[in-house]
Amino acid sequence: MRRPTIADIARQAGVSKGAVSYALNGQPGVSEATRARILAIADEIGWRPNIAARALNGARAHAVGLALCRPARFLGVEPFFMELISGIEAELSARSYALLLQVVGDHETEMGVYRRWWGEGRVDGAILVDLHLDDPRVPEIEEMGMPVVVIGHPSAAGSLLPVWADDGAAVRETVEYLAALGHRRIARVAGLPRLVHTVIRDRAFTDVCAGLGLDVCPTVHTDYTGEEGARATRRLLSSPDRPTAIVYDNDIMAVAGLSVAQEMRLDVPADLSIVAWDDSPLCQVVRPPLTVLARDIPAYGGHAAQRLLSLIDGADTRHLEDEPPRLTTRGSTAPPA
Repeated sequence: MRRPTIADIARQAGVSKGAVSYALNGQPGVSEATRARILAIADEIGWRPNIAARALNGARAHAVGLALCRPARFLGVEPFFMELISGIEAELSARSYALLLQVVGDHETEMGVYRRWWGEGRVDGAILVDLHLDDPRVPEIEEMGMPVVVIGHPSAAGSLLPVWADDGAAVRETVEYLAALGHRRIARVAGLPRLVHTVIRDRAFTDVCAGLGLDVCPTVHTDYTGEEGARATRRLLSSPDRPTAIVYDNDIMAVAGLSVAQEMRLDVPADLSIVAWDDSPLCQVVRPPLTVLARDIPAYGGHAAQRLLSLIDGADTRHLEDEPPRLTTRGSTAPPA
């Protein structure tokens, strides 16, 4: 079956294609009775607007873009981005907007995707993630003029609209909690060192450990994968100054770290306390269930989508500091032996 067209509507209504266009686009030029008849016929035959054609004519695409720079196979095992996308999609679908998602291998390709989408009228705006220090994508997007919301700290967002949470405060709360339990040797298995949120967590971790006078507080940077998280954990637990607590920058690495501790015959939490970022189901089904820095990730994505849609509508839109992650204690933390 071919797709119904404006010509089909015009033939059934006995009017010109121009009159159908006026009616469907809510423009003057036809009587209200004719407009109602045209809309009824369009609904009856299942006509839908051709978004691509409308975009080429300067109309809205009713779609926003999100390009993720990471291996596609990671998405299936990375709860954070799947939950973030679910929140974005829920907000967009309520406004009859689509999410155009593409996984890319590097940031140069990512920017090529955004330039193509924007130039071809495929999107009305985009969401930018994983801000880097001195991120070259920010000035490029500013020059493009595309409406963009950044999920990241304002310090690296330039003139783009940021949505972020205070990661530094969450790190301080966690270290203070572990220190109150009696831990003096706390380590951290972190993400990519060039990411802005990693730098913020690094600084907060170093500052709070120094302020509390803790003994050894090493940070090991990884690529967020379970494999790298496990390797970093083995290195830390094999050192002469073995930590009694480790904070992981995501849930995948924390679960991998728990497995390594059990492999090395260490009891969690008696011999090692573990804290994970992001409270995915993974953190709750392992034994012991993990103490986490929890946040409503779908709501985080939804708030970014709300701000972007307001930006697209031309509304006076301000940046948003979302609720900070909150420490939720479970069975993986206890006083050191």
